[in-house]
Amino acid sequence: MEIGVLKNKSLEILSGKQFYLIVLRIVIAAGLISFILYKVKPAEVFGAIVNADLYLILIAFALTSLNLFLQFKKWKLTSSYLLKETEARKIWRSLFFGIAAGSFTPARIGEYFGRALEYKEKPVLQVTIATLVDKFFTFVVVAFIGSITSILFLNYYYNVNSLITVTLFVVLILLFYFFISILLHPRLWNNLIINYLRSRRRLSRFFKQLEIIKSMDKNYSSRMIGWTVVFYSCYITQFALLTAAFTRHNNFFHFLWAGNLVMFAKSIIPPVSLAEIGIREGASVFFLTKMGELASPAFDASIFLFFINVLVPSLIGVVLLFKKNNA
Repeated sequence: MEIGVLKNKSLEILSGKQFYLIVLRIVIAAGLISFILYKVKPAEVFGAIVNADLYLILIAFALTSLNLFLQFKKWKLTSSYLLKETEARKIWRSLFFGIAAGSFTPARIGEYFGRALEYKEKPVLQVTIATLVDKFFTFVVVAFIGSITSILFLNYYYNVNSLITVTLFVVLILLFYFFISILLHPRLWNNLIINYLRSRRRLSRFFKQLEIIKSMDKNYSSRMIGWTVVFYSCYITQFALLTAAFTRHNNFFHFLWAGNLVMFAKSIIPPVSLAEIGIREGASVFFLTKMGELASPAFDASIFLFFINVLVPSLIGVVLLFKKNNA
């Protein structure tokens, strides 16, 4: 499918009701940020920035390169298995196009079309499915680690009964053990999906394009889980470094803990605001103040995390897209 056609489809998505939905999400994001700034006081926010540890901020920013490289490794693995695409340059460009297109669209839906811009010889639906699979592994890791840290948070800060805590842990571990076992044997649920599509006349036309999930095997799933855990660890480390920089405290373990809680909250809360702006900051303020930190550094850490991991890569993606169109 030509790039021009994809652009027209994207414009169609942004028309009508979708346009008003985007405007609504911008208003919600602005409202959330305004409310948080009202609570934390802008003067304190700027004061925390002025007094921040610059070296820790630079280290967190430097880790953005590692963060992007790990995202590339995940997308390269998925592209090679599901889309049979192995050219590194195209995979990098697809990743950056996706980040740029997803940054300011509802529920990051633009990322699916953005990644497809570079893979113009691939059906858009196949690239969308591959992107969903890539994101799915991240969600699984976030949900598992986030659930554990949330149970610990409730037990430690809200004095939840120990018996309830242990029971929740056992249930959680059993559920995820079962789930990971299925992930490592994807042919089981691949066949279920394929058989379901075959039995539904309306969905049968998508059958050939959805067959790409048959390429998933134990080797792919185990490698994806590994790369996703490393990527997630990098992201959480960046959050902890930024929090340490703005708070001027060395409670690194607590900051890692808070980072997991923020990621978990951001993942399970519906994307009511554009680019999840306000949700991430609100969660950061809530959890870190509960841990004894001030609200202002907590806000600064989360907003800087957005700048270095979303805004900067998005600008790179926009530049690459302009260069591609002018070539």
